[in-house]
Amino acid sequence: MEDIILSLQNIRKSFSGIPVLNGINLTARQGEFITLLGASGCGKTTTLRIIAGLETPDEGHVLLDGQDMTAAEPNRRDVNTVFQNYALFPHMNVEANIGYGLKIRKRPKEEIREEVKKMLSLVQLTGYEKRMPSELSGGQRQRVAIARALINRPKLLLLDEPLGALDLQLRRQMQQELKRLQKKLGITFIYITHDQEEALTMSDRIAVMLDGRFQQIGTPAEVYETPKTSYVAKFVGSANIVYGTVESIQEETVVFSSTAGQESFHSRGRSFTPGQPVTLAVRGEQARLEKGAEKGLAGTVKEKSFSGGMLRVAVELSDQVEFICSRHGIDSKLEPGDKVRVVWEPEHACPVDLEEENQ
Repeated sequence: MEDIILSLQNIRKSFSGIPVLNGINLTARQGEFITLLGASGCGKTTTLRIIAGLETPDEGHVLLDGQDMTAAEPNRRDVNTVFQNYALFPHMNVEANIGYGLKIRKRPKEEIREEVKKMLSLVQLTGYEKRMPSELSGGQRQRVAIARALINRPKLLLLDEPLGALDLQLRRQMQQELKRLQKKLGITFIYITHDQEEALTMSDRIAVMLDGRFQQIGTPAEVYETPKTSYVAKFVGSANIVYGTVESIQEETVVFSSTAGQESFHSRGRSFTPGQPVTLAVRGEQARLEKGAEKGLAGTVKEKSFSGGMLRVAVELSDQVEFICSRHGIDSKLEPGDKVRVVWEPEHACPVDLEEENQ
C-alpha cells in the first residue's frame, strides 16, 4: 500500500548468541503514532536501532517508503531519532542546535534561520534562540531535541523513551505536546515506553513486546479491552487473571467454573468445549463485590487502599488467587474479613492465552 512508511519483515537479532528479536513483523502507515510497549530487555530499543540503521538485523528486511534499506547507512534513511538524554550539543545555543541538520546539508543561512524560527514556534520556545542547553529546564531541552529532529521533516521519527527523565506533571504535559505536534505535522512516530498509561494515552496503535516478540498489536481499546495473552492483560492495565474450566455453553455465553465458584464470559467468536481449561482476564473496574450473591467467585476481603482517585479492594479467592476490584471513591462498606462474591457481566471477561500473536 502506498501509505505504508515502514515495514519490518521477520526481523531477528542476537547478541553474543542470545536472541533479542525473534522474527518480528510490523507496518506503520503515514501519520501513525505507534508505541512499542514492554518491560526493560524486551527488545524495544534494539528494534528502534535497527529501523534507524544503528544495528543490522541477522535476518529479515527493513523497508522504508517501499525501499529495502536493511543494509543502508543511517544518513541514507529519512529517519530521525529523539533520545531520552536529549543529546543536545552543550557548546551550541538553541538556534544552532535546532539548525544543525540543515547546516550540514549546506542550506543557506537565511533559510536555516527561517526554519528554526518555525520550529521554535511549533514547540512553543519562541525567544529562546540564544539560550544555551544548560540554561533550559528538562522540558525545554526535550522540546529543542524534538525541534532539531523535526526540522529536516523526516518521514519517520523514532523516540526512545523521550519523557523518561521528566517529572510526572511535566511528563503528562509533554505527552499532549508530542501528540499535538505529531498530528499537526502528519509525521509517522515510532515511540518507545515501558509506561502503559503513556502508551494508552498517546498511541494510534500499540505493539506489546515480550522476549523479542510482539504479543499483540492493536489500538489502545483493542489491547486494553480484548488482550490476547495473560501477559498483555496484566501489563496493560493490570487485569486480574483467573483459571478454570468450561462448564457449559449456551450460544455465545460460556459458563466458567473454578474451585472458587462459577461465572460466565462471552466467547468472542471462539470455540469452546465442556471441560476445556480456560484462562480469563477481568479488569478490576469491571467486576463487583457482593455479599450473599449466589453466583460468582467466593472470596474474603483482605485489604482496602486508596490511590489516584480509585479505591482498590483486594480479595483472596477460595482457591488462593488474589483478585483486585477497583472503583472511584475513597471508601467502601466492605471490611477486611468480609465474605464476598466476585461477579461480572459476561462481556467484561476476556479469554486469553488461546492464541498468541508471535509476529
